[in-house]
Amino acid sequence: MCAEPDHYKPLDPPLGPEPVAMVPVVQLYARDVPGLVFPASTDLLQILWCPLVHEDGRYAANPRLHWRNAALTAAGAMAGEPPCPHTADEDYLPRPCTVSPTPAVEYPNWDLPEGLSELLDQRFEDLKKEKGYDYFEVATTQQSKVGGYPGWTQPPDWPDCAGCGTRMEHLLSVTATEPGMGRWLPLNDWASGQDETATPCWMAEADPAALDAFGHDMALGDLGGMYFFVCRGCPDTPYTHRYDC
Repeated sequence: MCAEPDHYKPLDPPLGPEPVAMVPVVQLYARDVPGLVFPASTDLLQILWCPLVHEDGRYAANPRLHWRNAALTAAGAMAGEPPCPHTADEDYLPRPCTVSPTPAVEYPNWDLPEGLSELLDQRFEDLKKEKGYDYFEVATTQQSKVGGYPGWTQPPDWPDCAGCGTRMEHLLSVTATEPGMGRWLPLNDWASGQDETATPCWMAEADPAALDAFGHDMALGDLGGMYFFVCRGCPDTPYTHRYDC
């Protein structure tokens, strides 16, 4: 539960302070994401957030990240539906959906060093002329993902660990671009990508009805995202998040 006393929305009757139920957003098992490193004795990652806007400088949902042991979590589970969030913001209520992890190769986008970007400008221009899209459209997968680079919509804002001072590692992103925008290149599309006349899958027009029924159906600002970071060097694997829109 979130006990923040000063949510930006007034609480419905009965009046007075009332905790808001946290909403489950992401649940990942180690068996489903083999490339994700879990802390010792854990095999389940859960992210929940309060679906009310928090006025903490980010004006967004307030998330919590938990590393758990799946067997112990199941043993302590309670029957019944979770409580309905009180006066929830619909933009932060995910539609129930499943994950189908698909590996993708990506490169820095906003995070590309300035000098290197200038050095490669001519290659980027040639790519645009030859393929019809430029590097910055396809370098970084913008959908919700584990690992890789944040699909920033604003200038990069990498956090440093409060404990050791090193730059934290991008753990995962939950973004508003799922599934119809941004680069998306599943492995089974690599072959078709070799065909010079084929339309890349991330540029093909998808069936609007299919897109409407797919994914978490949340609007995080305009085209923003919630980016989670961890420090692997500190023993308790501290985490933090960034939000942009």
